Amino acid sequence: MGGRWAIAGIDLHVDVAGTRVSRSLEEALRAAVVDGRLAVGTRLPSSRTLAADLGISRNSVAQAYEQLTAEGWLDARVGAGTWVRERAAPPTGRVPAPAATRPDLDLRAGVPDASAFPRQAWAAAARRVLARASVDALGYTDPRGVPALRQHMAAYLARARGVRASAADVFVGHGFGDLLALVCRALRARGARLVAVEEYGHELHRRIVRAHGLQTVTLAIDDDGADVSRLEEAGADAVLLTPAHQFPTGVPLSAERRVRLVRWAERADAIVVEDDYDGEFRFDRRAVGALQALAPERVLYAGTASKALAPAVGLAWAVAPPSLVPALVEARETTGGGQDAVNQLTLAEFVGGHDYDRHVRRLRHLYRSRREAVEAAVADRLPRCRVTGLPAGLHCLVELPGGVREGDVVVEAARRGLALEGLGAFAEGTVAPETSSARRPPSVVVGYGAPRPHRFGEALAALVASVDAASGRR
Repeated sequence: MGGRWAIAGIDLHVDVAGTRVSRSLEEALRAAVVDGRLAVGTRLPSSRTLAADLGISRNSVAQAYEQLTAEGWLDARVGAGTWVRERAAPPTGRVPAPAATRPDLDLRAGVPDASAFPRQAWAAAARRVLARASVDALGYTDPRGVPALRQHMAAYLARARGVRASAADVFVGHGFGDLLALVCRALRARGARLVAVEEYGHELHRRIVRAHGLQTVTLAIDDDGADVSRLEEAGADAVLLTPAHQFPTGVPLSAERRVRLVRWAERADAIVVEDDYDGEFRFDRRAVGALQALAPERVLYAGTASKALAPAVGLAWAVAPPSLVPALVEARETTGGGQDAVNQLTLAEFVGGHDYDRHVRRLRHLYRSRREAVEAAVADRLPRCRVTGLPAGLHCLVELPGGVREGDVVVEAARRGLALEGLGAFAEGTVAPETSSARRPPSVVVGYGAPRPHRFGEALAALVASVDAASGRR
């Protein structure tokens, strides 16, 4: 016989079999303690309650409790009950793996300041949504996402990023990586085999592309952005770009190359995937508009809430060419991934009420001031270095003095508890920073988004000290 019984509100399955019921219960409880299902300090139900739940005699339960108490597995006290006793762990002969630790200071690229998340405004939006949401709104929704969010995102992207969008073409995902995986499946379904990627970028994104059976070819990056002239020669079926603010070099795709890219896509019947990961954050003037507006039939525009809100929100969006939408829906349905309707409804409320706009404006001011602080620190304390890249987003490049290696600066930073990455770490097919493209001087990618406000100055000081140490000026 077996049963599920409540222990401090927790269900736990116990098998009690055979004629020696008390002995069987002893073994089941002992095993539950050993494998951790019954944690130290867990209060057990009374013998009367457990006997009723399992359909056995109260005496059988009492005998099992007494035996386990005598063996030291349980503690019991009259009037206080019975609970799992703390015991010394038996030696295993294995050294426990060290716990994963986060760096004390963080200047990695693409990491936002999570402490800036608008908790009160977000919670208020969630309360309003839940108070008025219909029963249907809390059920299964369209594979493309909650209709209200798709409508609000279409309007917002048209207004703020110049995207030509309708709600029917907006597709919501769990993050950019999730959307990229669906896009790769859709591209494979339409016969694509080769995807062009930028010389520098997220290694994870390239892995996602290749994990879906697509090969990659690399486009060089110069001061005009990705060199799209190679696309035709390479025979690419699609290209993945960050045209507004190339990640991580910080250069935009020039107007001439934008036109050339669109013309290639039309001739080759190809798809351009535009990753607009931080398009809202241009500091010196109006942000570079979305490439998608030049060719909505050829460009899939993608953005994310990770930078403007927080990665924990777990939402991203795409505006897809109408011809690609059915394949994206098919890819979503066959992966079995559901939609986070409550979070999507909350974001719809946040965007529709212009809370999103107001929050982006606050963050734009915050990140502009941090970018200026990096520039000032480099100018004052690292005169042989130079800050490059658009004044935009959450990161910049700091070019190192001649003879100073990226890897040495990264090692020095790690010694000071600072997480930092060299430009070479983002190069396609590259592990060692020293093998980075000769077209660009050695540089470190400084992400000024991650540090909490009270630690930002300390992180900059650690950066300066790391470059000084690598330069031999200790």
